[in-house]
Amino acid sequence: MTTAARQHLGATVSTTLWGRLPCAEDAPVLTVDPGEQVSIDTVSHEGILEDQGRDPVAFFAGHGVPGHQVLADAIAIAAHGTHTPADGPHVVTGPIEVRGAAVGDYLAIQVDELVPRTAYGVISSRHNKGLLPGVFPVDGPLTSIFCPVLDADDGVSAPQAALPLTAGSAERVVRFPIAPFLGLMGVATPGSARLHSTPPGEHGGNIDISLLRAGSTLYLPVQVPGAGFYVGDPHFAQGNGEISLTALEAPLRATLTIDVIPRQRAAELFGDARGPIARTADLLVPTGLDTDLDEAVAKCARNALELLRASFGMDHELAYAYLSAATDFDISQVVDVVKGVHARIRLSDFARVEGRAWR
Repeated sequence: MTTAARQHLGATVSTTLWGRLPCAEDAPVLTVDPGEQVSIDTVSHEGILEDQGRDPVAFFAGHGVPGHQVLADAIAIAAHGTHTPADGPHVVTGPIEVRGAAVGDYLAIQVDELVPRTAYGVISSRHNKGLLPGVFPVDGPLTSIFCPVLDADDGVSAPQAALPLTAGSAERVVRFPIAPFLGLMGVATPGSARLHSTPPGEHGGNIDISLLRAGSTLYLPVQVPGAGFYVGDPHFAQGNGEISLTALEAPLRATLTIDVIPRQRAAELFGDARGPIARTADLLVPTGLDTDLDEAVAKCARNALELLRASFGMDHELAYAYLSAATDFDISQVVDVVKGVHARIRLSDFARVEGRAWR
């Protein structure tokens, strides 16, 4: 059932940036109070980029999609949005001002609902930027694979995406469930320079953590007054690693509740952990980000140690042992220049800890 949000932010030429992230000097396109719920439309970059013709009607017609099933906002942004191939690919909706959010606070973004806006998505490998750049794409600089979304065979499970086993085959397909999430959620950075949309950082951005589905919460350190929150890079599904360069890219309507955690409370929860932190119903999820994958893992481990100390009072030496014995460290993505790692700390392991912070 669709959630009725108090405010709605559409994706238009005037409410989006294409390939760049909001900075302190960007005026908000919407203002919300702490704790307010908002629905936000997102547009996928697949089908609108220059190497795909910058004409989504023509691009998707080549895959059998009639023009009326192509999103009007995608058509408008492709035609009138400001973008060059030197920019990142992502269409970013925002920034949103959160009244009273101050530097040193954290935003808490609760993902309430993620609704697909189309019945199809695209997976691309391009410009020798995936995990195996010397191998893929095989023919030319770009491969874009169209994936329709179908009802599950049992009529009960989640809808499934279909992908052919061999090129041009419509009968022999692999089907996998969709699990929508926003690959890109972030806060504005200080100064007048708009960051490239591809590398993630302490501001969040293109973190590509597939655990951020409905029911999860992302925590981001506020870097400018009002926070300047934004979203983009919607996915229908992604495997950890995202090795071909993109996952199943497709537009979503996101319903989010955006709240502010004051600096003192944030210190109690996160201590000196740096950058984005997530929570699901079952997990605490610290992150690590670096151009070097080994260093990204090390940063994630240091953040996990600090999170366990701040949240549960756990000594670092004992936390180090616990993480080694009980916690998975997963690669979020390896294709966004800055690589991402996230850890899965089970909240149930700390259920008997008296006075634990995450009640």
